[in-house]
Amino acid sequence: MKKKFGITLGGLQQKIFNLVLIFILAVVALFAAVSIYQSKQLNKIVSDASEKQQNSINEISQNTMEQVVTSTMTSTTRQQAYMANEMFSEVKGCVLTMKALAESMFSNRGVIVKDSVSLPDKNKEGQVSAQLLYDQGIDPARSEDIGIAARMTDVMISMFKNSQQLSSCFIALEDGTFLIVDDKPSNKFDENGKLMTFPARQRPWYTSAVEKGDVYFIGAEKDTFSGRIEIVCAAPVYCNGKLIGVVGADMFLDSMAEYVEKSSQKGGFVCVVNDKGNVIFSPKKEGILTVKTSDQAADLRKSDDKELASFVNDALKSNTDVCKISVDGEEQYLCGAPITNVGWCVVSGISSDLIRQPTEKMLEEYKKVNDEASDSFENGAKKSETTTLVMIVVILILGSASSLYMASRIVKPVEHMTKRITDISGSDLQFRMEDIYKTNDEIEVLAEAFATLSKRTLDYIQEITAITKEKERIGTELELATKIQADMLPSLFPAFPDRPEIDIYATMTPAKEVGGDFYDFFLIDDDHLAMIMADVSGKGIPAALFMMMSKILVNNYAMMGNSPAKVLELTNATICEHNEEEMFVTLWLGILEISSGKVVAANAGHEYPMIKREGKGFEVFKDKHGFVIGGMEGQKYKEYEFTLGKGETLFLYTDGVAEATNKDNVLFGTERMLAALNKEPDARPDVLLKNMKLSIDEFVGDTDQFDDLTMLAVTLL
Repeated sequence: MKKKFGITLGGLQQKIFNLVLIFILAVVALFAAVSIYQSKQLNKIVSDASEKQQNSINEISQNTMEQVVTSTMTSTTRQQAYMANEMFSEVKGCVLTMKALAESMFSNRGVIVKDSVSLPDKNKEGQVSAQLLYDQGIDPARSEDIGIAARMTDVMISMFKNSQQLSSCFIALEDGTFLIVDDKPSNKFDENGKLMTFPARQRPWYTSAVEKGDVYFIGAEKDTFSGRIEIVCAAPVYCNGKLIGVVGADMFLDSMAEYVEKSSQKGGFVCVVNDKGNVIFSPKKEGILTVKTSDQAADLRKSDDKELASFVNDALKSNTDVCKISVDGEEQYLCGAPITNVGWCVVSGISSDLIRQPTEKMLEEYKKVNDEASDSFENGAKKSETTTLVMIVVILILGSASSLYMASRIVKPVEHMTKRITDISGSDLQFRMEDIYKTNDEIEVLAEAFATLSKRTLDYIQEITAITKEKERIGTELELATKIQADMLPSLFPAFPDRPEIDIYATMTPAKEVGGDFYDFFLIDDDHLAMIMADVSGKGIPAALFMMMSKILVNNYAMMGNSPAKVLELTNATICEHNEEEMFVTLWLGILEISSGKVVAANAGHEYPMIKREGKGFEVFKDKHGFVIGGMEGQKYKEYEFTLGKGETLFLYTDGVAEATNKDNVLFGTERMLAALNKEPDARPDVLLKNMKLSIDEFVGDTDQFDDLTMLAVTLL
């Protein structure tokens, strides 16, 4: 191709020039006919497209709204049920704690020093206190058990203060006396100011708990003293097969009722159904989902509406999908989730009319815009037709036939190329040169460029596919390594449910997918508990493998009955034999004699433990340090002893806790650790660890975690 007078000879530019020249000299009559025909076809296309677009908007919008509602209702309903279940779980945990404490005390009544408890005092309103009530005709001074029960008051008061859910906790004795802990002594008096008697043994929670012989939740009812709606959790207390009484706790359901009432403000609604199929909370003012008294409430499980009955039965047992059900003659979308602790369920719903409203509004607005556009299009089309006809008659009378002929010859290779590119699919993704593209002009150059690009793209896809497969393999192996490491550490709590004299809890948060820290605890025999806290040098897979080997060695040597120092010596000797990578581990090992509280321990270069003594906060215990495990052969380790008293706590950790760093490169440090522990020094081990993790997270902020965080706490009860 050559360029002359600004025109590329033999190329597209010359062909277009020829086309224009012929077009001016040709007759445009056919073009006029084609223009009129195309105008009519365009009107038809616009009309058809508008109708199809309306149908598409209606279908897509409706489906999208249903999907959004389904996803939102499912997650929201299950979250609401989970939150309610957690609330009831806390109450259940408190009751089980009181039951265990009561059975322990009454089993040792011969050595328990009895205490006293006062009658309700109006002057103590707002103060948490233990109060004595009794049944009519009962003389509390003759009770042989109330003095023992009174020894529980400190625990019950602490439990009440530390819980956001409890409205009271109590123990009702079989001899007719009743000890309750709350902060409202004034409601124990009648309108005349006389102390009320309380027939606890006749209350439904008492009789039902005794009948069941285990923890029992009784449905929503009015509190005897305040008249507010509450739920009661109770459990019987036995001593040598004899019923001593019933411990329990209750919680007000005002917040649940308020949340349910407000749920209708956003167009939907939430209601709560109890284990008898009765609606106990609902914003509805009429219909089958309204709240009625127990003698009038309908059992939805046995409703004449089979769909509704089946849905309620399913929701009481497990999470349900969103179902479209007719309720009181109105089509509703319903979703349910069980509150397992009490056998209730949460039901969320929204009217199908509300879901259709956005679609109908959208279609209404679309029709309005489309009508305006159609009017504008028709006016413009009429003006364009007139102008086109004038121009065709004046300028293009003889050009139409020649222009169409020449255009066909020019466009044919392009159309073929477009069709070939459109048809590329499946396994044949390559564009290839064909004779039709060999036009000796820019079309041939474009086709060659497409062929080259197609080949490079295929090579790139193959390379990316190989890289993706390798990343997926590595990701799968890391995920498996994380699971294996987690499975190596004790993770079921409470760890020793049949040993109420100890409470232990531990966590490990790795900095990478797998970490080098580890903890362990296990019973060597019925009276000796081994506790381990260790930190392997390095991170990732090598540290995790070294961790597993170290953990197994320490566990095996300890179970052989060796002392802590001997266990460290044997472990160091074994690791040093095959430690070509020169890795090491810092390790603290202690053996607790449960019956006496004596702890024998040895420290191989690990962090100082922290101990909370009776009546004091946590303090650092600066013990004797030996050399790290794996650092040097022939190391000897020294043991030391200390004693944990009842209610005292030992806290172990790795350096990732103290060395957690914020954005200013400031370490969390020992002082902040002590502050976090002493925030609630008498809390359970799991609460202590949660408080520590929360304090670290608040201090670190958005800074990435660079070291593993591992903690363990044990309390001697």
